[in-house]
Amino acid sequence: MTRADANLALWSLTATFAIQIYTSFVGTAAAVLAPELARDLDITPKWIGVFIGLVYVGAMLASLGCGTFIRRQGAIRLSQVCVLICAAGIGAMAVMPAHAIGIAAAAAVVIGIGYGAITPASSHVLAKTTPAHRMSLVFSIKQTGVPAGVALGGLLLPGLALAFGWRATFIGVAIAGLLVAASAQPIRETLDDDRQARTPFTFAAISEPLAIVMRTPVLRRLATLSFAYAAVQVSLTSFIVVYLTEILHWTLISAGLVLTLTMFGGTVGRIGWGACADHTRAPGAVLALIGALAAVCALILAFAGPGWSFAVVALVSFVFGATAIGWNGVELAEVARNAPPGKAGAVTGASGVITFSGVVVGPPAFAAIAGTTAGYMGAFVLLAALAVAGVVLSLRKT
Repeated sequence: MTRADANLALWSLTATFAIQIYTSFVGTAAAVLAPELARDLDITPKWIGVFIGLVYVGAMLASLGCGTFIRRQGAIRLSQVCVLICAAGIGAMAVMPAHAIGIAAAAAVVIGIGYGAITPASSHVLAKTTPAHRMSLVFSIKQTGVPAGVALGGLLLPGLALAFGWRATFIGVAIAGLLVAASAQPIRETLDDDRQARTPFTFAAISEPLAIVMRTPVLRRLATLSFAYAAVQVSLTSFIVVYLTEILHWTLISAGLVLTLTMFGGTVGRIGWGACADHTRAPGAVLALIGALAAVCALILAFAGPGWSFAVVALVSFVFGATAIGWNGVELAEVARNAPPGKAGAVTGASGVITFSGVVVGPPAFAAIAGTTAGYMGAFVLLAALAVAGVVLSLRKT
């Protein structure tokens, strides 16, 4: 690799990482400030669950249809547009009146559309600029932008809302989006040199990437694995605090600290697993190990009780986070590696539809089981079963 190629790879990773952080930051903003929004808009805080669901509906739609836009305008231009879409969505929330549930719902879908196309676009860029032997690590580093954006939202948004109000805070977040989009402009021409402005926008062009995923065994397995692992990931992060406070009778502060350790484990895991996959050149085995460890952690938490020490539960949760949250980069690198030349972004988007389906299905299934006589023990056993399914898919050769 020449120095120029290395510099381009670095700029590609930096730009996609910054964009990932911003869109993740916007995606979590309403959840972080849900109590403030509910009080000011005179709505129930429970609406945030519907809001998040609509975000992922928008993400699924964008993930499926972004392939043609990548080919027509380029992945960097699409990423810039997505940042502006997210900024528009959060800006619309800043000016909506009380009881404007319709505006909030539309804003959620808009934010989801901006969020959903970011990963396919960045995969297209990174697949072009990253050496094959470093793909898992680079993709994993980029994916740490997701928990980093969530963490940044939790760190900054409450204080800003307290000082300036949530509306002014959201306007500031929207303005920051303009700066993020503009910062990618200097590398746009270089990285979007493969764009084809006359590519037709047809139903066939939208459906083709999904057809590629479905008829290619390795891509089909990876997409199915991502469904299972995504369901485990979001169920863990959505319910760990509730589980610790309701079943183990911990304080909210202690449970929140465990959630922080879980997210930190996910960040460490994403980088560590990516490096491991590149070093061993056995990404399938790494994905299988991730699933096996996640299954063990789920079963341990299933049998946890009020008498368990903080240190034990925190350690298990950290490892659970490192696995259940840490798989994305390795899986995305494998999708890009096995996609037809020039179609890494489109195929990643099509696979992402199946991934987001796991996000939509997993938490409700977890909650439904937790509400039966099986309780949280049965819900965590479900997560273990999903993780084991991922292990089987990772090790299959046909």
